[in-house]
Amino acid sequence: MDKLLSQFVAVAEAGTISGAATALFITQPTLTFNMRKLEGTMGVPLLNRSGRGVTLTAYGETLYQNARLMQRLYDNTLKAIAEQQGRIEQGLNIGTGYSWWTLFIRDMVVDYSRSFANARVHVSLGNQLRLMDQLLSGDISVFVGHEIEGLNRSTGARFIPLARVDHGYFVRVGHALLEKPRSIAEIEAFPAVTSSLPEARHQRFFETWSRTTAAGARFDQGKYAFASNSLAACVDYVARTDAVINHTAVMAADFARRGLRRVDVTEATRESQVGLYVLDERADEPRVVELIGWLKGAANAALPASQP
Repeated sequence: MDKLLSQFVAVAEAGTISGAATALFITQPTLTFNMRKLEGTMGVPLLNRSGRGVTLTAYGETLYQNARLMQRLYDNTLKAIAEQQGRIEQGLNIGTGYSWWTLFIRDMVVDYSRSFANARVHVSLGNQLRLMDQLLSGDISVFVGHEIEGLNRSTGARFIPLARVDHGYFVRVGHALLEKPRSIAEIEAFPAVTSSLPEARHQRFFETWSRTTAAGARFDQGKYAFASNSLAACVDYVARTDAVINHTAVMAADFARRGLRRVDVTEATRESQVGLYVLDERADEPRVVELIGWLKGAANAALPASQP
């Protein structure tokens, strides 16, 4: 891809000229000059500049989404050529949240490794926004996660439903909330913990109308007493404090082994859709279709109310 476009993508993702310059191993004045040059070539402003960094203009958003698409197509082309030349053996390259890894992907990966002993396996663990970042960058072929509400259609990511799951509130053994059924208001009076706090750099994934509510709140302005991208760290914190974690209820048995119990709630808790995300341009590739089939089969055996 053109050098200026690659640099522009780096600036958009870093949020600052200095941060992008460091990542690109070039000087800040050089990068500033190149961004001005790119804006001159395009004939429109691409960046809003301020003392806190840069944000994309509407023109910049359009260029960013298309530049990412071009980069993915280029990377996919190189991978396809390498496979044709027989330089690599196809393996697994997927992403997942910790819950789905525990419930069904771990066993699927082990079975795959036994069947294809020489194939490489790469599994990336994280919340759905981090995994979306990796999917769009071409680092993974597909990932399992909750459906992302307000996702910008221009990302080019396709969601394939697997199952609907409900959510529960979990606390340590001996917690006061376990004494009797509680309302959600009573539960939310206690400190909250999350393993899926949105990061500012992921706001670009959302439609403009949903950014403030879906991904705009900073941690220190929100309701959470503790946040970590590690679910294990969140569980450890809840097991040692009076905090509460709201999480997928299918993890109840695993949480129980780790010292957490589900709170009885007097009203309905929310449900969410779990599924697979894949890039539109790769969804019909034979290898990706095969991978989706394996994941669907594993999910159908583990998740409640799984869909075909």
